Amino acid sequence: MKPTSLSPVALKGGFLLSLLFALPASAAPCGRDPAGFESWVAGFRSEAVGEGVSEATVDAALRGVSYNRSVILRDRAQGIFHQSFEQFSRRLLSPSRIAKGKALLQRHAALLGRIEQEYGVPGAVLVAIWGLETGFGADNGNFRSFDALATLAYDCRRSERFRAELLDALRIVDRGYMSPAQMRGDWAGEIGQTQFLPSSYLKYAVDFDRDGKRDLIRNIPDALASTANFLKANGWRRGAGWDEGQPNFPVLLEWNKARVYGETIARFADMLAGGSGGGAE
Repeated sequence: MKPTSLSPVALKGGFLLSLLFALPASAAPCGRDPAGFESWVAGFRSEAVGEGVSEATVDAALRGVSYNRSVILRDRAQGIFHQSFEQFSRRLLSPSRIAKGKALLQRHAALLGRIEQEYGVPGAVLVAIWGLETGFGADNGNFRSFDALATLAYDCRRSERFRAELLDALRIVDRGYMSPAQMRGDWAGEIGQTQFLPSSYLKYAVDFDRDGKRDLIRNIPDALASTANFLKANGWRRGAGWDEGQPNFPVLLEWNKARVYGETIARFADMLAGGSGGGAE
């Protein structure tokens, strides 16, 4: 948390000291260039230990962490989400992606049926998300997650949000779910075949094949079932439709707040399901 800014000139004596001692320990203020990054990381290390993360984990995960300028450039260049639905979906719903989605829907029919039985989310929706997020696991991203998350946590645009995600990434390591080296993904810190932020991993990742690991990077059953668990936990209604105006469309917006992205998930799922909305409503 960014500390409250106080002017020593405006405060005197014991009143100043009482206010300073009352302030919570926290990382250094956010920054808009790399100059203060190392100092910020040093402050964040202490904050993370204060939040209950072991010193060993903090040292292992943040050793050598570096400011990544390309992360900031990508964060500032998200104009694609301001495109019309026609422009956006035409770019993402290529004939080859649609064909591969249909093939994978058939190949994993038994798995997807078990997932739907447990979570109520149809396979067409899960395969649509899988295809749009990473090309069905072909491109999970290759950014070092701790570099990406620390860069965004330090940057002033969304520092509070990504400070929390960085803490959750440390908790993933601290609990033994993944090692720092395994945590590689997209530029905003998402990991796995359907791109979970660390907070979502901790809340929704499941070990669907019961092999003792919640592996969203290499394990298709875990990745798809975790996605279904996310949707169910955010209000997915079994048997209801997912197109705009239907009960489950707002749940797609919980997956991604950009309406054009939710609309594209719905359209892709319609194509895979061979109908409109997939539900009775």
